Amino acid sequence: MTQIVTVIGGGLAGCEAAWQVAQRGVKVRLFEMKPAVFSEAHHMPGLSELVCSNSLRGDSLENAVGLLKEELRRLNTLFMEGAEATKVPAGGALAVDRGLFSEYVTARIESHPLIEVVREEVTQIPGEGIVVIASGPLTSGALAGEIGRLVGEYLYFYDAIAPIVAADSIDSSKAFRASRYGKGEGDDYLNCPLDQEQYRAFVTELLNAEKVEPKSFEKVVHFEGCMPIEEMASRGPETLRFGPMKPVGLVDPRVGVEPHAVIQLRQENREATMYNLVGFQTKLTWPEQKRIFRMIPGLEQAQFLRLGSMHRNTFINAPRLLLATCQLKSDPRILFAGQITGVEGYVESASSGFLAGVNAARLAKGEALTVPPPETAIGALACHITNTEAAGFQPMNVNYGLFPPLPGRIKKKEKRGLLAQRGLVELEKWITELT
Repeated sequence: MTQIVTVIGGGLAGCEAAWQVAQRGVKVRLFEMKPAVFSEAHHMPGLSELVCSNSLRGDSLENAVGLLKEELRRLNTLFMEGAEATKVPAGGALAVDRGLFSEYVTARIESHPLIEVVREEVTQIPGEGIVVIASGPLTSGALAGEIGRLVGEYLYFYDAIAPIVAADSIDSSKAFRASRYGKGEGDDYLNCPLDQEQYRAFVTELLNAEKVEPKSFEKVVHFEGCMPIEEMASRGPETLRFGPMKPVGLVDPRVGVEPHAVIQLRQENREATMYNLVGFQTKLTWPEQKRIFRMIPGLEQAQFLRLGSMHRNTFINAPRLLLATCQLKSDPRILFAGQITGVEGYVESASSGFLAGVNAARLAKGEALTVPPPETAIGALACHITNTEAAGFQPMNVNYGLFPPLPGRIKKKEKRGLLAQRGLVELEKWITELT
């Protein structure tokens, strides 16, 4: 008799895992603690809530995350189905309306005849049966303690959330519309330009601002891909101009030149009533955020719909603990998925959920488990978190540096295209094996 698979966590990885299990004819019991219990970063009652941004990053195959998204399209994931159905303009990136995305995924999950959604907090890991733990980087205290006892060790880092402002509070006489190098529709972003004096004053205030201090027993370890804006500013006066405030490729049409620095605002919802400050994750106190971010030209009267915040992300030492099939080495009936494994990013989390779901279903049906080819983006990421050095293991976004090298000497500008081409060929072979 086929077993019922238990999935703990209704985020991107948990929902994708549950969907893939159910699509393969196996019953699923999906546990989600919201709305009874919310983490410090979640606010929506629905499943698959996107927390710190509405962007799924670049959509071009020149970027590894673009290849990963294309693979997830071809693998018929619920994640990409929902993203395509709720996308909003974002230049060369893929971004979604976060509210509509959550509603879409929730409706699809709740209407599936083989998925039972249980709205309660899990405080103990089931002692029998197949279990997928996809509780995310904000795993609740009780469950975190259970996982800690199960795996014996934990790592963690801090993540920060960027503010959101009301569109009608942005001064359009100072902000201009443009996408970097004219990508996308060419005007998908609002841009707030700063001259040299304004930029220096802004950096000075960031450095002197009051920050939210971590608890005394917690060591702060920031993830490089989501560094707080003030932390970046502390690395040097020009750091922001080569990071999130980079003006390159953005010409102010009113003066015909690039500004000294620029802050980009990305459309947050389909109605374009909200905009996200791109790359402005922060641990500033809320009063300081309002004061300093209103120094930005065009945001002097900004109405903040969400202020930035800081939260701890927890992850396991996957290279030491997990098999490439997502199974726990010490107890193979338990699989892990999502950011708790050390993959970083929305797309990466969904891809991890896909693989865990496929293998959970195969385990339930007594079939051989599978691992994607390392030449694919989903395979390269899975290989990285289970085959890298366990000492000093840190979360990682997908990138072409994780892929097996191409044979021979390849020109740098051709390399990424060839890696993507090879990856899609290998993916199609794997899809044939899966079906």
